[in-house]
Formats: sequence, C-alpha cells, structure tokens
Amino acid sequence: MWVELYENILNKDASLSVIGLGYVGMPIAVAFAKKVRVIGFDLNGQKVALYKSGVDPTNEVGDEAIRSAEVEFTTEETRLRTARFHIVAVPTPVNADHTPDLSSVQNASEILGRNLSRGSVVVYESTVYPGVTEEVCVPILERESGLKCGADFKVGYSPERINPGDKVHRLETIKKIVSGMDAETLECVAKVYELVVEAGVYKAGNIKVAEAAKVIENAQRDINIAFMNELSIIFNKMGIDTRAVLAAAGTKWNFLKFRPGLVGGHCIGVDPYYLTYKAEMLGYHSQVILSGRRINDDMGKYVAENCVKLLIAADKNVKNARVAILGFTFKENCPDTRNTKVIDIVKELKEYGITPIVTDPRADVEEVRKLYGIRLMEMDEIEKMDVVILTVAHEEFAVLKMEDVDRLFGESEKLLLDVKGLLDRKEYEAAGYRYWRL
Repeated sequence: MWVELYENILNKDASLSVIGLGYVGMPIAVAFAKKVRVIGFDLNGQKVALYKSGVDPTNEVGDEAIRSAEVEFTTEETRLRTARFHIVAVPTPVNADHTPDLSSVQNASEILGRNLSRGSVVVYESTVYPGVTEEVCVPILERESGLKCGADFKVGYSPERINPGDKVHRLETIKKIVSGMDAETLECVAKVYELVVEAGVYKAGNIKVAEAAKVIENAQRDINIAFMNELSIIFNKMGIDTRAVLAAAGTKWNFLKFRPGLVGGHCIGVDPYYLTYKAEMLGYHSQVILSGRRINDDMGKYVAENCVKLLIAADKNVKNARVAILGFTFKENCPDTRNTKVIDIVKELKEYGITPIVTDPRADVEEVRKLYGIRLMEMDEIEKMDVVILTVAHEEFAVLKMEDVDRLFGESEKLLLDVKGLLDRKEYEAAGYRYWRL
C-alpha cells in the first residue's frame, strides 16, 4: 500500500495535509495545492480566517497566491482523517534556559495521532535534535492512534530550508533533504516532494542523519557569524573598521564572506541549542558551538553599550536621551519578530534610563505590542533624536538619503549607529555625523 500511496495522492484519490501554517507550513501547502489535494490545518483561528479571506500575513507567497490556492484551510482536526500523507511544520523554539521546547511538535503529534488513518505516512519538518522523530513523536502517534508504526503507518523527516523573506531561495528552488524509516517510505517521501521541489531531493541515509543535517546547517552559520562579531569587537577596540578589513580579506578566493550582526529568528539563533542539548544528554559539553552562541546572544547588549559610549563622547546626557531604533524584525524584508535580538538593545538601553522609540515598516504592529509591549511609531513621527540606531536592512531603510536621516535628529551633534552598515560611512562622517557600526 505504501507504493500505491504516491499514485493515490497524485491522482487526487488521497489528500495531503500540512499541520502548522506559519512561515514554513503555509508556503508548503500552497505549493502542493498546485499538484494535489491539500488540507491546511492550524489551531490559530484568526490565522486560518485570514488565509480563507485571501490574506497572507507572512508575506511569504502574497495575497494573490493565497486567493488562488486550492487549499482547504481549517481548524477542525477531524479533517485530517481524510488525508494519508501528513507534513508537520510547527515551530520548535527554546525555553528561557535554552533547552528545546518540543511542546508544539508534541501537541501536533497528539492531534494527528487522534486522527491518523491506517496506511498513512507522516513527515516531520520541524527542526529537532537527532532522535526526536522516532523517540518522541512516534510513541505519541502510536499512543493516540492505537496504530503501530511500521505496520499501520510510516514516518519520515524532511527538514525545512525555507528562508523567510527570501524571494530567491524558496521551497521550489532549494534541494530538499528527505528521509524515511525504511527504503519504501523513503521512496514515497522522495516522490511526493519531487512534485513541487524543482531543485530535486537528496535522500539521506536515515531519519537521524536528516535531523542532524538540519541543525548543523544553522549551527555552522551561527559559528561563522559569531567569529565575525568577535572580530568586530576586537577591531572596534583597535579603531579599525571591520567592514574595511572584511572587504580586503574577501579578495581571497576561499575567504568565507560572512558579516557581523544580530543573530535572531527561529533558526540560526535556536537550532544550535538543540544540538548541544542532545550532546549534553550523551555527556559531551559543547565548546565551540556554545561559545559562538554566547557571543551572538550578547551582541544586542554590545550595541546598546556603544550607543551609551557615543552619548558620553558627545557630552550628551545618557539618562532620558532621545534614541530611535529603525527596524525591529529578526531580519530584513520580513515581518517576523520572533526571537528578534533588537529587543535586547531596547532592554539594555532601559537599564541606562533610556526608553527608545522604535519603528519598523514591515513588522506586525499588534504582534509587537502583544509580544514585547512596544508601540511601534511611524517614521514621520520621529524627530529631534540624539541617537539613531539602524538595526535591520529593510529595503525601506537601504534607500534612505542623508536628508531623510537628517530629519530624524535635533540641532546637536548627530550620533548614528549603523549596525548593518547600510549607509556610506565616509559620507556621513564628512557631514559631521558621529558614526559607528559593527
């Protein structure tokens, strides 16, 4: 029956479900709906209502794609019973102590288990440490369904590689890692994903290999960015411009062109902790990975400290200084504010008696208010600032001219922290700005 499942899905005799309709799940549902029958399930009724009305709050595929997608968006879990191929794409964040928070993937497994039909394949896309699919999720599916894995249903794992806000590297254009609990499951999972992934699939040796591949992809980026951030701290003490150093070093063919910056979001800033958590369970204490995490986690505080140093150097009062922060999302051209490191700048400035004004043209105003207690201001409301901190490289900020930036300041010396290095340093320093960047 496992060989026939792919044909049944292709012929629309069986449905495919996507559980979790966020930045990852929703694009998956929309992509598959072009080829097969799709049920898109999420517990968030407000989100599902927006999708049903043709609105894409994530901006990942756009309103038109949502309106034209033949996806059955629903909050009714019993609708999952009509599907035979299930993709679980729920978030896997970390707790305050940096331990994995598997509650969403466990809850999704419980819901799916209650509605799992015999002859189904379940594929997890959520980022997890090696072993979670088979050791945590499968027992839940078996308990809730009364079915036996291997005999009544099969499981696989295919890590998500969608890059929020990236219009080039999409589900269709990124090679997809797929895995299955056995050879026939792997073949079925591969064939289903090949329906939508134009770049093709890579068949991992087993589920644990696929789980491990996902966490090290982001751990590698995290470590490289941490190295850049540490260089930035060192060169700042030496009075050397880090970007100038990187531009020079980058002329060598094998130099890795990473840049310093704030590392937030739900992938790079989270995934390394999943790997180190599993390592700790096995008695190994990570040295390199956790060192990189510590550096990156402290960069918001570092930016705030340099803001205070600039105020002192310019003989301006620190307490109650007027500071504006341009950008609050975790990355450019994306509305997602989950695990944004800009909040660390805000919190640290408040320790010095500074309550900054924050603006972001992409962020969801209501989400920011609920999650962080911050009221986002409009750009044209900002004036008479002592300091402006440009934190996110949104397109709207990249096109700012000097007269636009000038309007944000008062009459005294202008202090500009260009965290992402968006603006021309020489131009602003020539105009009398006190300029700083990572």
